[in-house]
Amino acid sequence: MTATETVNIRYFSGYIRNYKSLCAELGVDTELSREAREEAILKSAFSKWGVDLTSHLYGMFAIAIETQQKLFVFRDQVGQKQMFYAPVEGDLLCSGDINEIAADPRLDKRLNMRMLQQYLFYGYPIGEETFYEGVYKLRPGHYAVWDGKNVEVVRYWQPKFEPDESKTADEFAEEIKAVVEEILGEECGDSELPYKESFLSGGVDSSYLLAASDAAAANTVGYEEAGFDESALARQTAEVLGKGFNVKMITPKEYFARIPEVMDKMGQPLGDASAVAFSLGCAAVREHAKVVYSGEGIDEFFGGYNAHKRELPSDWTYLTCSHIMSEEVVASLMKDYDSSVKAVDPVAPLWQEVQGQHPLAQKLTIDISLWLEGDIYLNTDRTSTACDVELHTPFSDLRLFNVARRIPAAYEFDGEQNKVVFRKAASAKLPYEVAFRKKVGFPVPVRAWLSDARYNKGVEEKLFGESSQKFFDQDAVRDMWTRFTNGEALLWNRVYAVYAFLLWYDLKFR
Repeated sequence: MTATETVNIRYFSGYIRNYKSLCAELGVDTELSREAREEAILKSAFSKWGVDLTSHLYGMFAIAIETQQKLFVFRDQVGQKQMFYAPVEGDLLCSGDINEIAADPRLDKRLNMRMLQQYLFYGYPIGEETFYEGVYKLRPGHYAVWDGKNVEVVRYWQPKFEPDESKTADEFAEEIKAVVEEILGEECGDSELPYKESFLSGGVDSSYLLAASDAAAANTVGYEEAGFDESALARQTAEVLGKGFNVKMITPKEYFARIPEVMDKMGQPLGDASAVAFSLGCAAVREHAKVVYSGEGIDEFFGGYNAHKRELPSDWTYLTCSHIMSEEVVASLMKDYDSSVKAVDPVAPLWQEVQGQHPLAQKLTIDISLWLEGDIYLNTDRTSTACDVELHTPFSDLRLFNVARRIPAAYEFDGEQNKVVFRKAASAKLPYEVAFRKKVGFPVPVRAWLSDARYNKGVEEKLFGESSQKFFDQDAVRDMWTRFTNGEALLWNRVYAVYAFLLWYDLKFR
């Protein structure tokens, strides 16, 4: 761009973690209010570096920058913040909230049946398309340029795993500790955010974050069902670390009452049942804190899921760690199944790019590129925003990925244990039994609640209601529902995904 060209920030959502160093480099006054400071940083950064400004920002961001000639839209490298766009009548609509775009009267709001089919395969809206025809998701690590007529989408970053065999696991653990200290040092040094809390499951990721950060208290959710309630583990960890502790107990009635609001604010259907629990947890946190930490990113950076350890047959494509229905099942459910829409479609180009790499690197690349942003960050970004909570995910910082990507796969697993190097780093701040505790999260006893006649009347009504009859073969839905309520508990995610879509559809199209 030219030195005299006007730069305007049309949209910004996020948090620039390294703002102090950027202010020093760009000559921005650190005493400005946060909003003014962030605008000044983005304007100066774009004026100096152009589209390369993304390589200088650490944090999370969705940005739209206007010049006199063009509109530039950016999304952070791993997709912590959402960003959608739609060309309409000579303008490019863009927002991190797809509801805002769908509400624009210039948009011809139509359901994208291809996305419905992909959603049933995966349980989340995967890839670039959305549930609205003509509305697209800007993928992580991409920017778009609008010249008034056309949209050009450019990939500026992609996860690349390049193992460094010259370093030991212990040396990598030391590097992780140093980077975590750097990242959280920036968070702690932000004087405009003096009080923070943290989510805590009791697992290593959230425990290390709590221990290393300035969070004053930990927050978790709990249930009466003992097999799902991890709040006791979380409480023990908080007490060991000398932190305050809050638990939000969730009842089935409260959970089901919350689902419509979550689907509405999410903007697109999400078959991840933990999103509702996360929403209730965010609402509870908001009663005493505005900013809360969460530990997303570690499993996808360092290999935290059991799927990352399993061997795939050589002729298979890894369809992310969440793939809830086969093509045969989806074909039996949908009335207008399109055989040209394949489950592999969103994954195939990326899968081709990673051939020849270690199987772990292949899987992590796919999960970072599709699952992490399409499910996890969709959930955390939209639910926290809807609850007026500012969610920070420091472990998703690109500097930590830049350590993870160099760790040889052989260091990541030890028998049943995963992400071993990260656990080694965490053990400097945590008791051994916490650092090496098996993976826990925010589990939800929804599979039990969905099959319980005391709670599932509304679910059943949706499954066999007018909208369901429009999209789904009722005999196939009845068979799924009967088998599930008769004890096939593993069908719960299919039932929930269909129910979540029907709820969302009735909110948005009826």
